[in-house]
Parts: sequence; structure tokens; C-alpha cells
Amino acid sequence: MTSTKKNNPLYSICMTMKFKQDISSVKNLSLNFLIWFFFSLLIGAIIGSTVALFLFGLNLVTTIRVSHPIIIFGLPLAGLIIGFIYHYLGGTTNRGNNLLLEEYQSSSETLPLKMVPLIIFGTWTTHIFGGSAGREGSALQIGATLSDQIGNLFPKILKDRKRILLIGIAAGFAAVFGTPIAGFLFSLEIVNRKIKINFQTLLFILLSAYMANYTCHFWKITHTPYHIQLIPEWSFILITKISLCAILFGLTARFFIFLTDNFSRFLNHYIHYPPLIPFVGAILFITIYLAIGDERFLGLGIPTIQESFNIPQLPQVFLLKILFTTITLGSGFKGGEVTPLFFIGATLGSMLSIYFDLPLGFSAAIGFIAVFSGATKTPIACTFMGLELFGASAFPYFLLVSIVSYLLSGDQSIYKSQNHTHFWKLFFAIKNKYKNS
Repeated sequence: MTSTKKNNPLYSICMTMKFKQDISSVKNLSLNFLIWFFFSLLIGAIIGSTVALFLFGLNLVTTIRVSHPIIIFGLPLAGLIIGFIYHYLGGTTNRGNNLLLEEYQSSSETLPLKMVPLIIFGTWTTHIFGGSAGREGSALQIGATLSDQIGNLFPKILKDRKRILLIGIAAGFAAVFGTPIAGFLFSLEIVNRKIKINFQTLLFILLSAYMANYTCHFWKITHTPYHIQLIPEWSFILITKISLCAILFGLTARFFIFLTDNFSRFLNHYIHYPPLIPFVGAILFITIYLAIGDERFLGLGIPTIQESFNIPQLPQVFLLKILFTTITLGSGFKGGEVTPLFFIGATLGSMLSIYFDLPLGFSAAIGFIAVFSGATKTPIACTFMGLELFGASAFPYFLLVSIVSYLLSGDQSIYKSQNHTHFWKLFFAIKNKYKNS
């Protein structure tokens, strides 16, 4: 019977056609892979270059502010300018990172290109006049918007918009902090509700993150170095101490989210003309600054973060940073929350080192990582960020504090549109999708 089939001309023609179809399918798959491969490299290079320019400008305006402290009195005027621009020209861009997450969930409209110049201008303006803000939020908006805009130029070829957005988010995060693995994981965790992803998508996201990081370094942009001088040996007492610290870190993240959210609600409830909100916030900011007279809480606060690894910090330091950041971001100034969260976590950890008898730098490092984890609901990304910034020796401790802080920080995130779920479900989703791909 088999011999008869093989000798049948019709059977031979059918098998030849099937073979050609298989070859054609393989060629299409290979071409599609190459297109996405080069797209990831291109996006990584473009975003890395743009973030490098952004960071260069941020360093410049910070230098100007430090050299001319009186410039802080221009913060109310800066608030008015930012408020007017975003109110009359910004449109949906005023939603910031929440817009990125909403578009990932709905895929309704391409992210507006004006989001890039607006967030760069808004962040530079906030920082030159002393606002207490970060830079990560700006980098995410730069990354996702540029990736979305370029991907939209080829809709028939680059059809997976969720993949495009993840590539951009990972590249932006990796470039701004110099942590490509954390950027890769952050992009997955931040959108992890009902995530469907395959191995190729993971590869392209990771590729763009590394390319963005490499490109940023190519432009001679350096990232802040951090070092832990002493890592304690594993013991039950140590784990107990670290767990108690992690609970405090998680509650601090929860308090930060609560305070910032409610301060923003309060201002929006009583001030009905949006451009005036940052103006009023700036006046309150300056009033408290003059009462305290401490410049450590202006801008990014990186010198204080570094100092916390070597000098124990007082309790009021992390509390005042929460206050200044709440006023800045809650009133509509631009930048991001992550670097202030690093400040809050590192200084709190530095303070707790005294009470829990932990090595100073180590305690500051776990606080640095854990408060960030609790506030963003991204414990795995934060764990690997600790690995990339501080080395692998403390990796188990970073994992422990990140998870405990995450679990104790409540359901809310600094990203209001984030549909987070338990982090372990993310990896089950990836595993199952990989099996089916």
C-alpha cells in the first residue's frame, strides 16, 4: 500500500507542494525573527541615545541648581509653566506612566510623540528649580513612546504592539539606571496581569535592554556606583532582623503611596484650575524648605543616598524626603518616583542599621531595594537590580526583603493603572506560554 502511494504521481505532487509550503513557512518565520531582532537593536540604540541626552541635561541642570541655590525661588513660576503646557498642550500625556500601562492593556491609540519632549522639558525644569523628583518615569515614557512611534511606521510587519511597548519600557529603564536585567524584568512585572508571552518576545525585550544600556555607555554617560563593604553571614537571627526591616520597608512604601495619592486628590479637589496646582505645591515646598534649611532634599538627592552607605542617617531624613517628594509629584511636577524611593529606602535602612545591629552599607542596600519593590510591586526586578548594582553576594537577602516588602506594602502601586498580580504567576504564565509556543 505504501509503495503504491509513493508511485502515485498525484501523491508525489502533493508531497512536493507540502514541502514547498513548509520551506516557505520556515522562511517567513526566519524573516519575521530577523525583522524583530533588528527592530530591537534599533530601538535600543535610539532609546539609549535619547536617554543619554536626557541624563546629560539632567546632570547639567542639577549642577546649575547646586551652584545657584537661590534658583529654588523660581519653582512656583516653573510650576505655572509646566501646568500651562500640560493643560493646554499635553492632552493625554499628563497621565504619564499610567498612560503607558493603559495602552498596553487596551492597545487603542499610539502613544503621542509629544510625550517625549514634554517629559524631558518637564523633568529638567522640575530639577533645575529644586523639585524632589526622579528620572525613571521620564525614561519609561521616552522608551515606550519612541518604540511605539517607530513600530507604528510598519504596522503590517510589526503587528505585536504589546511586544513593542515592552521593548521600549525595558530599554528606557535599562538605559537610565544601567541595569539591563532589571529593565527586562521590570517591563514584564509592571504589566503582569494576564500576561501572554513567548520565548522570542523575552529575547527581543532583553536584547533591547542591553542595547540601550550599551548605547548609553557609548555616549560616556556614567551611572552612580554603589558598594557594600561587608555582607553578614547567613544565620537565623540575621534572617529575623532582615525580615523585620523588610516589614518596615514595605509599610514605608505603603505610606508613601498613600500620602502622594491623597495629597494629589486634596489639591485637585480644592483647586479647580489645573495649572495652578503645581504653583501652589511649589509655594508649600519652598515654605517647608525655608523652615528646614536643608538642601539634601532637593532634586535627586544622590549624594545623600551615597552617604547613607557610610554614615548612619537620622530618622527625620527619610521622612522629610517623603514629604518633599509627595509635594513635588503630588502637585504635578515631572520626573519620577524611583530615585526618591532609593533615597527613602537607603536612608531608612541606614538608620535601622543602628537599631538592628546590621552592617551599615548592607542595611542601606536592602532598604534601597525593598522600598522600591513595595512601591512598584516588582520584587523580582528589584532583586536583580540589587544584583546588578551591589553584586551577587547579597542576592538571597535582596530576594527576601523584596518579597516581604512587596507583600506588606498593600494593593496599591505608585502606578495607578498597574494591574499587578502575585509575582510568581508571571513566571507560570511565561512557562506555560513557552510550552505552547
